[in-house]
Amino acid sequence: MESYDFLMLIAIILLSTKVFGILSEKVHMPQVVGALLVGIILGSSFLNILKETDFLVKTAEIGVILLMYLAGLDTDIDELKSTGKASSLIALIGCLIPLVFGSLTYNLFFRNSLFLESLFIGVILTATSVSITVETLREMGKLKGSVGTTILGSAIIDDILGIILLTLITSLGDSDVSIIFVLFKILLFFVFVLISGFIVHKIFMIMERRYGKRRRIVIYGIAFCLFMSYCAEEIFGVADITGAYFAGLILCNVYDVKSYIASKVNVISYAFFTPIFFASIGLKTVLTGMTSNLILFSLLLLVVAILTKVIGCGLGAFLCGFNKNDALSIGIGMVSRGEVALIVAQKGSQVGLIDSSMFPAIVFVVIVTTLITPILLKIVMGRRINA
Repeated sequence: MESYDFLMLIAIILLSTKVFGILSEKVHMPQVVGALLVGIILGSSFLNILKETDFLVKTAEIGVILLMYLAGLDTDIDELKSTGKASSLIALIGCLIPLVFGSLTYNLFFRNSLFLESLFIGVILTATSVSITVETLREMGKLKGSVGTTILGSAIIDDILGIILLTLITSLGDSDVSIIFVLFKILLFFVFVLISGFIVHKIFMIMERRYGKRRRIVIYGIAFCLFMSYCAEEIFGVADITGAYFAGLILCNVYDVKSYIASKVNVISYAFFTPIFFASIGLKTVLTGMTSNLILFSLLLLVVAILTKVIGCGLGAFLCGFNKNDALSIGIGMVSRGEVALIVAQKGSQVGLIDSSMFPAIVFVVIVTTLITPILLKIVMGRRINA
């Protein structure tokens, strides 16, 4: 007999994320903090009301795809061009410092560890999940500014660098992976984005003149987003959220179409898909099997994860001419590891680069960095507003 439990799960998630989101606002925190806490409290670590299912995983994936699509649509292309060099340097330093210090931390704590294991922990810490930051900046009205645009640009470049590092490390643990082939696919992805972007941009310009603001435009826009996400992940080996962001970026200066699509996607995203995505991150928290030694390592890894991104990305921003407060905001904006670090950890587990006993520590770092990022951003950027 077919089960309809998923309907109740969705109802619980939608209602609880909204209630907790409102409570977060009451204490001057972004709503996303409340949505994240829902998954932790109602998940297996505490009340065990919600369980991660295949349906929730796929729905959450659509949620983060739409979130990054909206971020692309909201991007100021001129601002992005002006911050391109800064974003590259920030991403480069923001990858190298976590890679080095994450590897050293693991190696020093577990002295009998293999070199590749230590290096892979560093690779996990290079990951950045900008979706939480995007939502926080959107709530604060700071997504389109130089800080928000630089964070977005840096996160995209960070994602590409992370893929290259992941490929290099996993290829050493899996002889079936060809480094040259994967790097070639990444290069092809950017060629694909340029070609498809040119064609699709022209098509939407024509549709803008011919159809104006008709509902079919929204369907075409969402279909293009999902197509780019699929191609990025399945054909080129790049994260699907990167494809979604570029889909939005391609349409961001088709002004009437962009604003119309964004207004409609906002409704379906924030009413259904995005709350499920944020709650699903909390559901991944499993605290069983945490020994005292592993708890100590988790806390140490958390400190390293936060400081290396803040210092690395903040230093890169400062060297690029940002003032101290903006540099600190950019560094904090890159702290969240989110689902990206979990995906990287899972890839490494498949080729034997990380033991399953390490997953609670990694999940702990992911959850805390995801929770702390919007809180710190609110404090730092709010201080600048009040100054």
